[in-house]
Amino acid sequence: MLAVVDTSKAAVDIEAWVDGTVHRLLTEVGEKIPVGRVMAMLLAPGEVAPAAEAAVPAAAAVPALQAQAAPKPAAAVSVASAASETTRRRVTPAARRLAAERGIALETIAATGPDGAVTLADVERAAAIAVSPAPRTDRAAEMRRAIAAAMARSKREIPHYHLSETVPMRAALEALRAHNAARPVTQRVLPAALLLKAVALAAREVPEVNGLYVDGSFRPAASVHLGVAISLRGGGLVAPALHDVAAKPIGLLMSELADLVRRARAGSLRSSEMSDPTLTVTNLGDTGVDAVYGVIYPPQVALVGFGRIADRPGVEAGQLAVMPMVTATLAADHRVSDGLVGARFLVRLRERLQQPLALLGDVDERTTTV
Repeated sequence: MLAVVDTSKAAVDIEAWVDGTVHRLLTEVGEKIPVGRVMAMLLAPGEVAPAAEAAVPAAAAVPALQAQAAPKPAAAVSVASAASETTRRRVTPAARRLAAERGIALETIAATGPDGAVTLADVERAAAIAVSPAPRTDRAAEMRRAIAAAMARSKREIPHYHLSETVPMRAALEALRAHNAARPVTQRVLPAALLLKAVALAAREVPEVNGLYVDGSFRPAASVHLGVAISLRGGGLVAPALHDVAAKPIGLLMSELADLVRRARAGSLRSSEMSDPTLTVTNLGDTGVDAVYGVIYPPQVALVGFGRIADRPGVEAGQLAVMPMVTATLAADHRVSDGLVGARFLVRLRERLQQPLALLGDVDERTTTV
């Protein structure tokens, strides 16, 4: 992790994609800089710094960023390096963020983390014993403005169409209970993970819902990276990505989902998680609503919604019966697909959920694909 970008939604860890060593810092801790500005010089493994270095202009832009990133508002950046740590305490990004929100001075917090680092738990303990915590910032209002801007753009630019499908869930829930009964509590799978797996497999079969609309054309994604809408404790939401969901076993998917929710609510997400979603899923079943009709997050071209799983009347084996069902909805981009394609996706989603053993990995998927 090279840096932390503090946005209105989260403190996002900026990751290095290659091995190397920080050679020289060109940005001060906390300095606001424009997108594309060089922050540091890195040396590749085994590389030796030249004896006389040519001066690097402070405002020089990384060529790759110039080619890929449009101008954006400046962000507050905290450079994470050995050099900066010599003048300040080691503090995890989530802990630094919470301390700032609560108005707690870092030097007053007892650190219990590795190498004397201040952790999120340390800040929470300090906040619990604070006599008069500082008033909350207007971060919630900033987030509402950011969400409003994205959704206004979506409704302005994307010609939405909406479809819904009522999906029987008896087979899925029974298979899930049997699957969990043989495992410790820490390894049990929630219905949410099962729904995500089914969405990813259906999207792999109907690729028109999985990808990005960029520069006037649709770019289908090679893998299904599901953005998961997560409500935050202070209000608002984020939708970071779970990567390669279709290819992951259900146990690993459940573990990564739990970790993603925890880190999103702690304000500690990775840059790849915020930028990579190719299709978003929002699940409001725990709120008690029957269905959710979402708004697509551009440049994605679809959003899948789930309401609560509830007993409803239906037909099973030719007989009227009461059974658990869930309403699955699809918001899709008419520039990329039409109702026939969207309907095919929801049908594939329904069929996947009728083959829960394949989703759970308890049988070979190849023998159960419908």
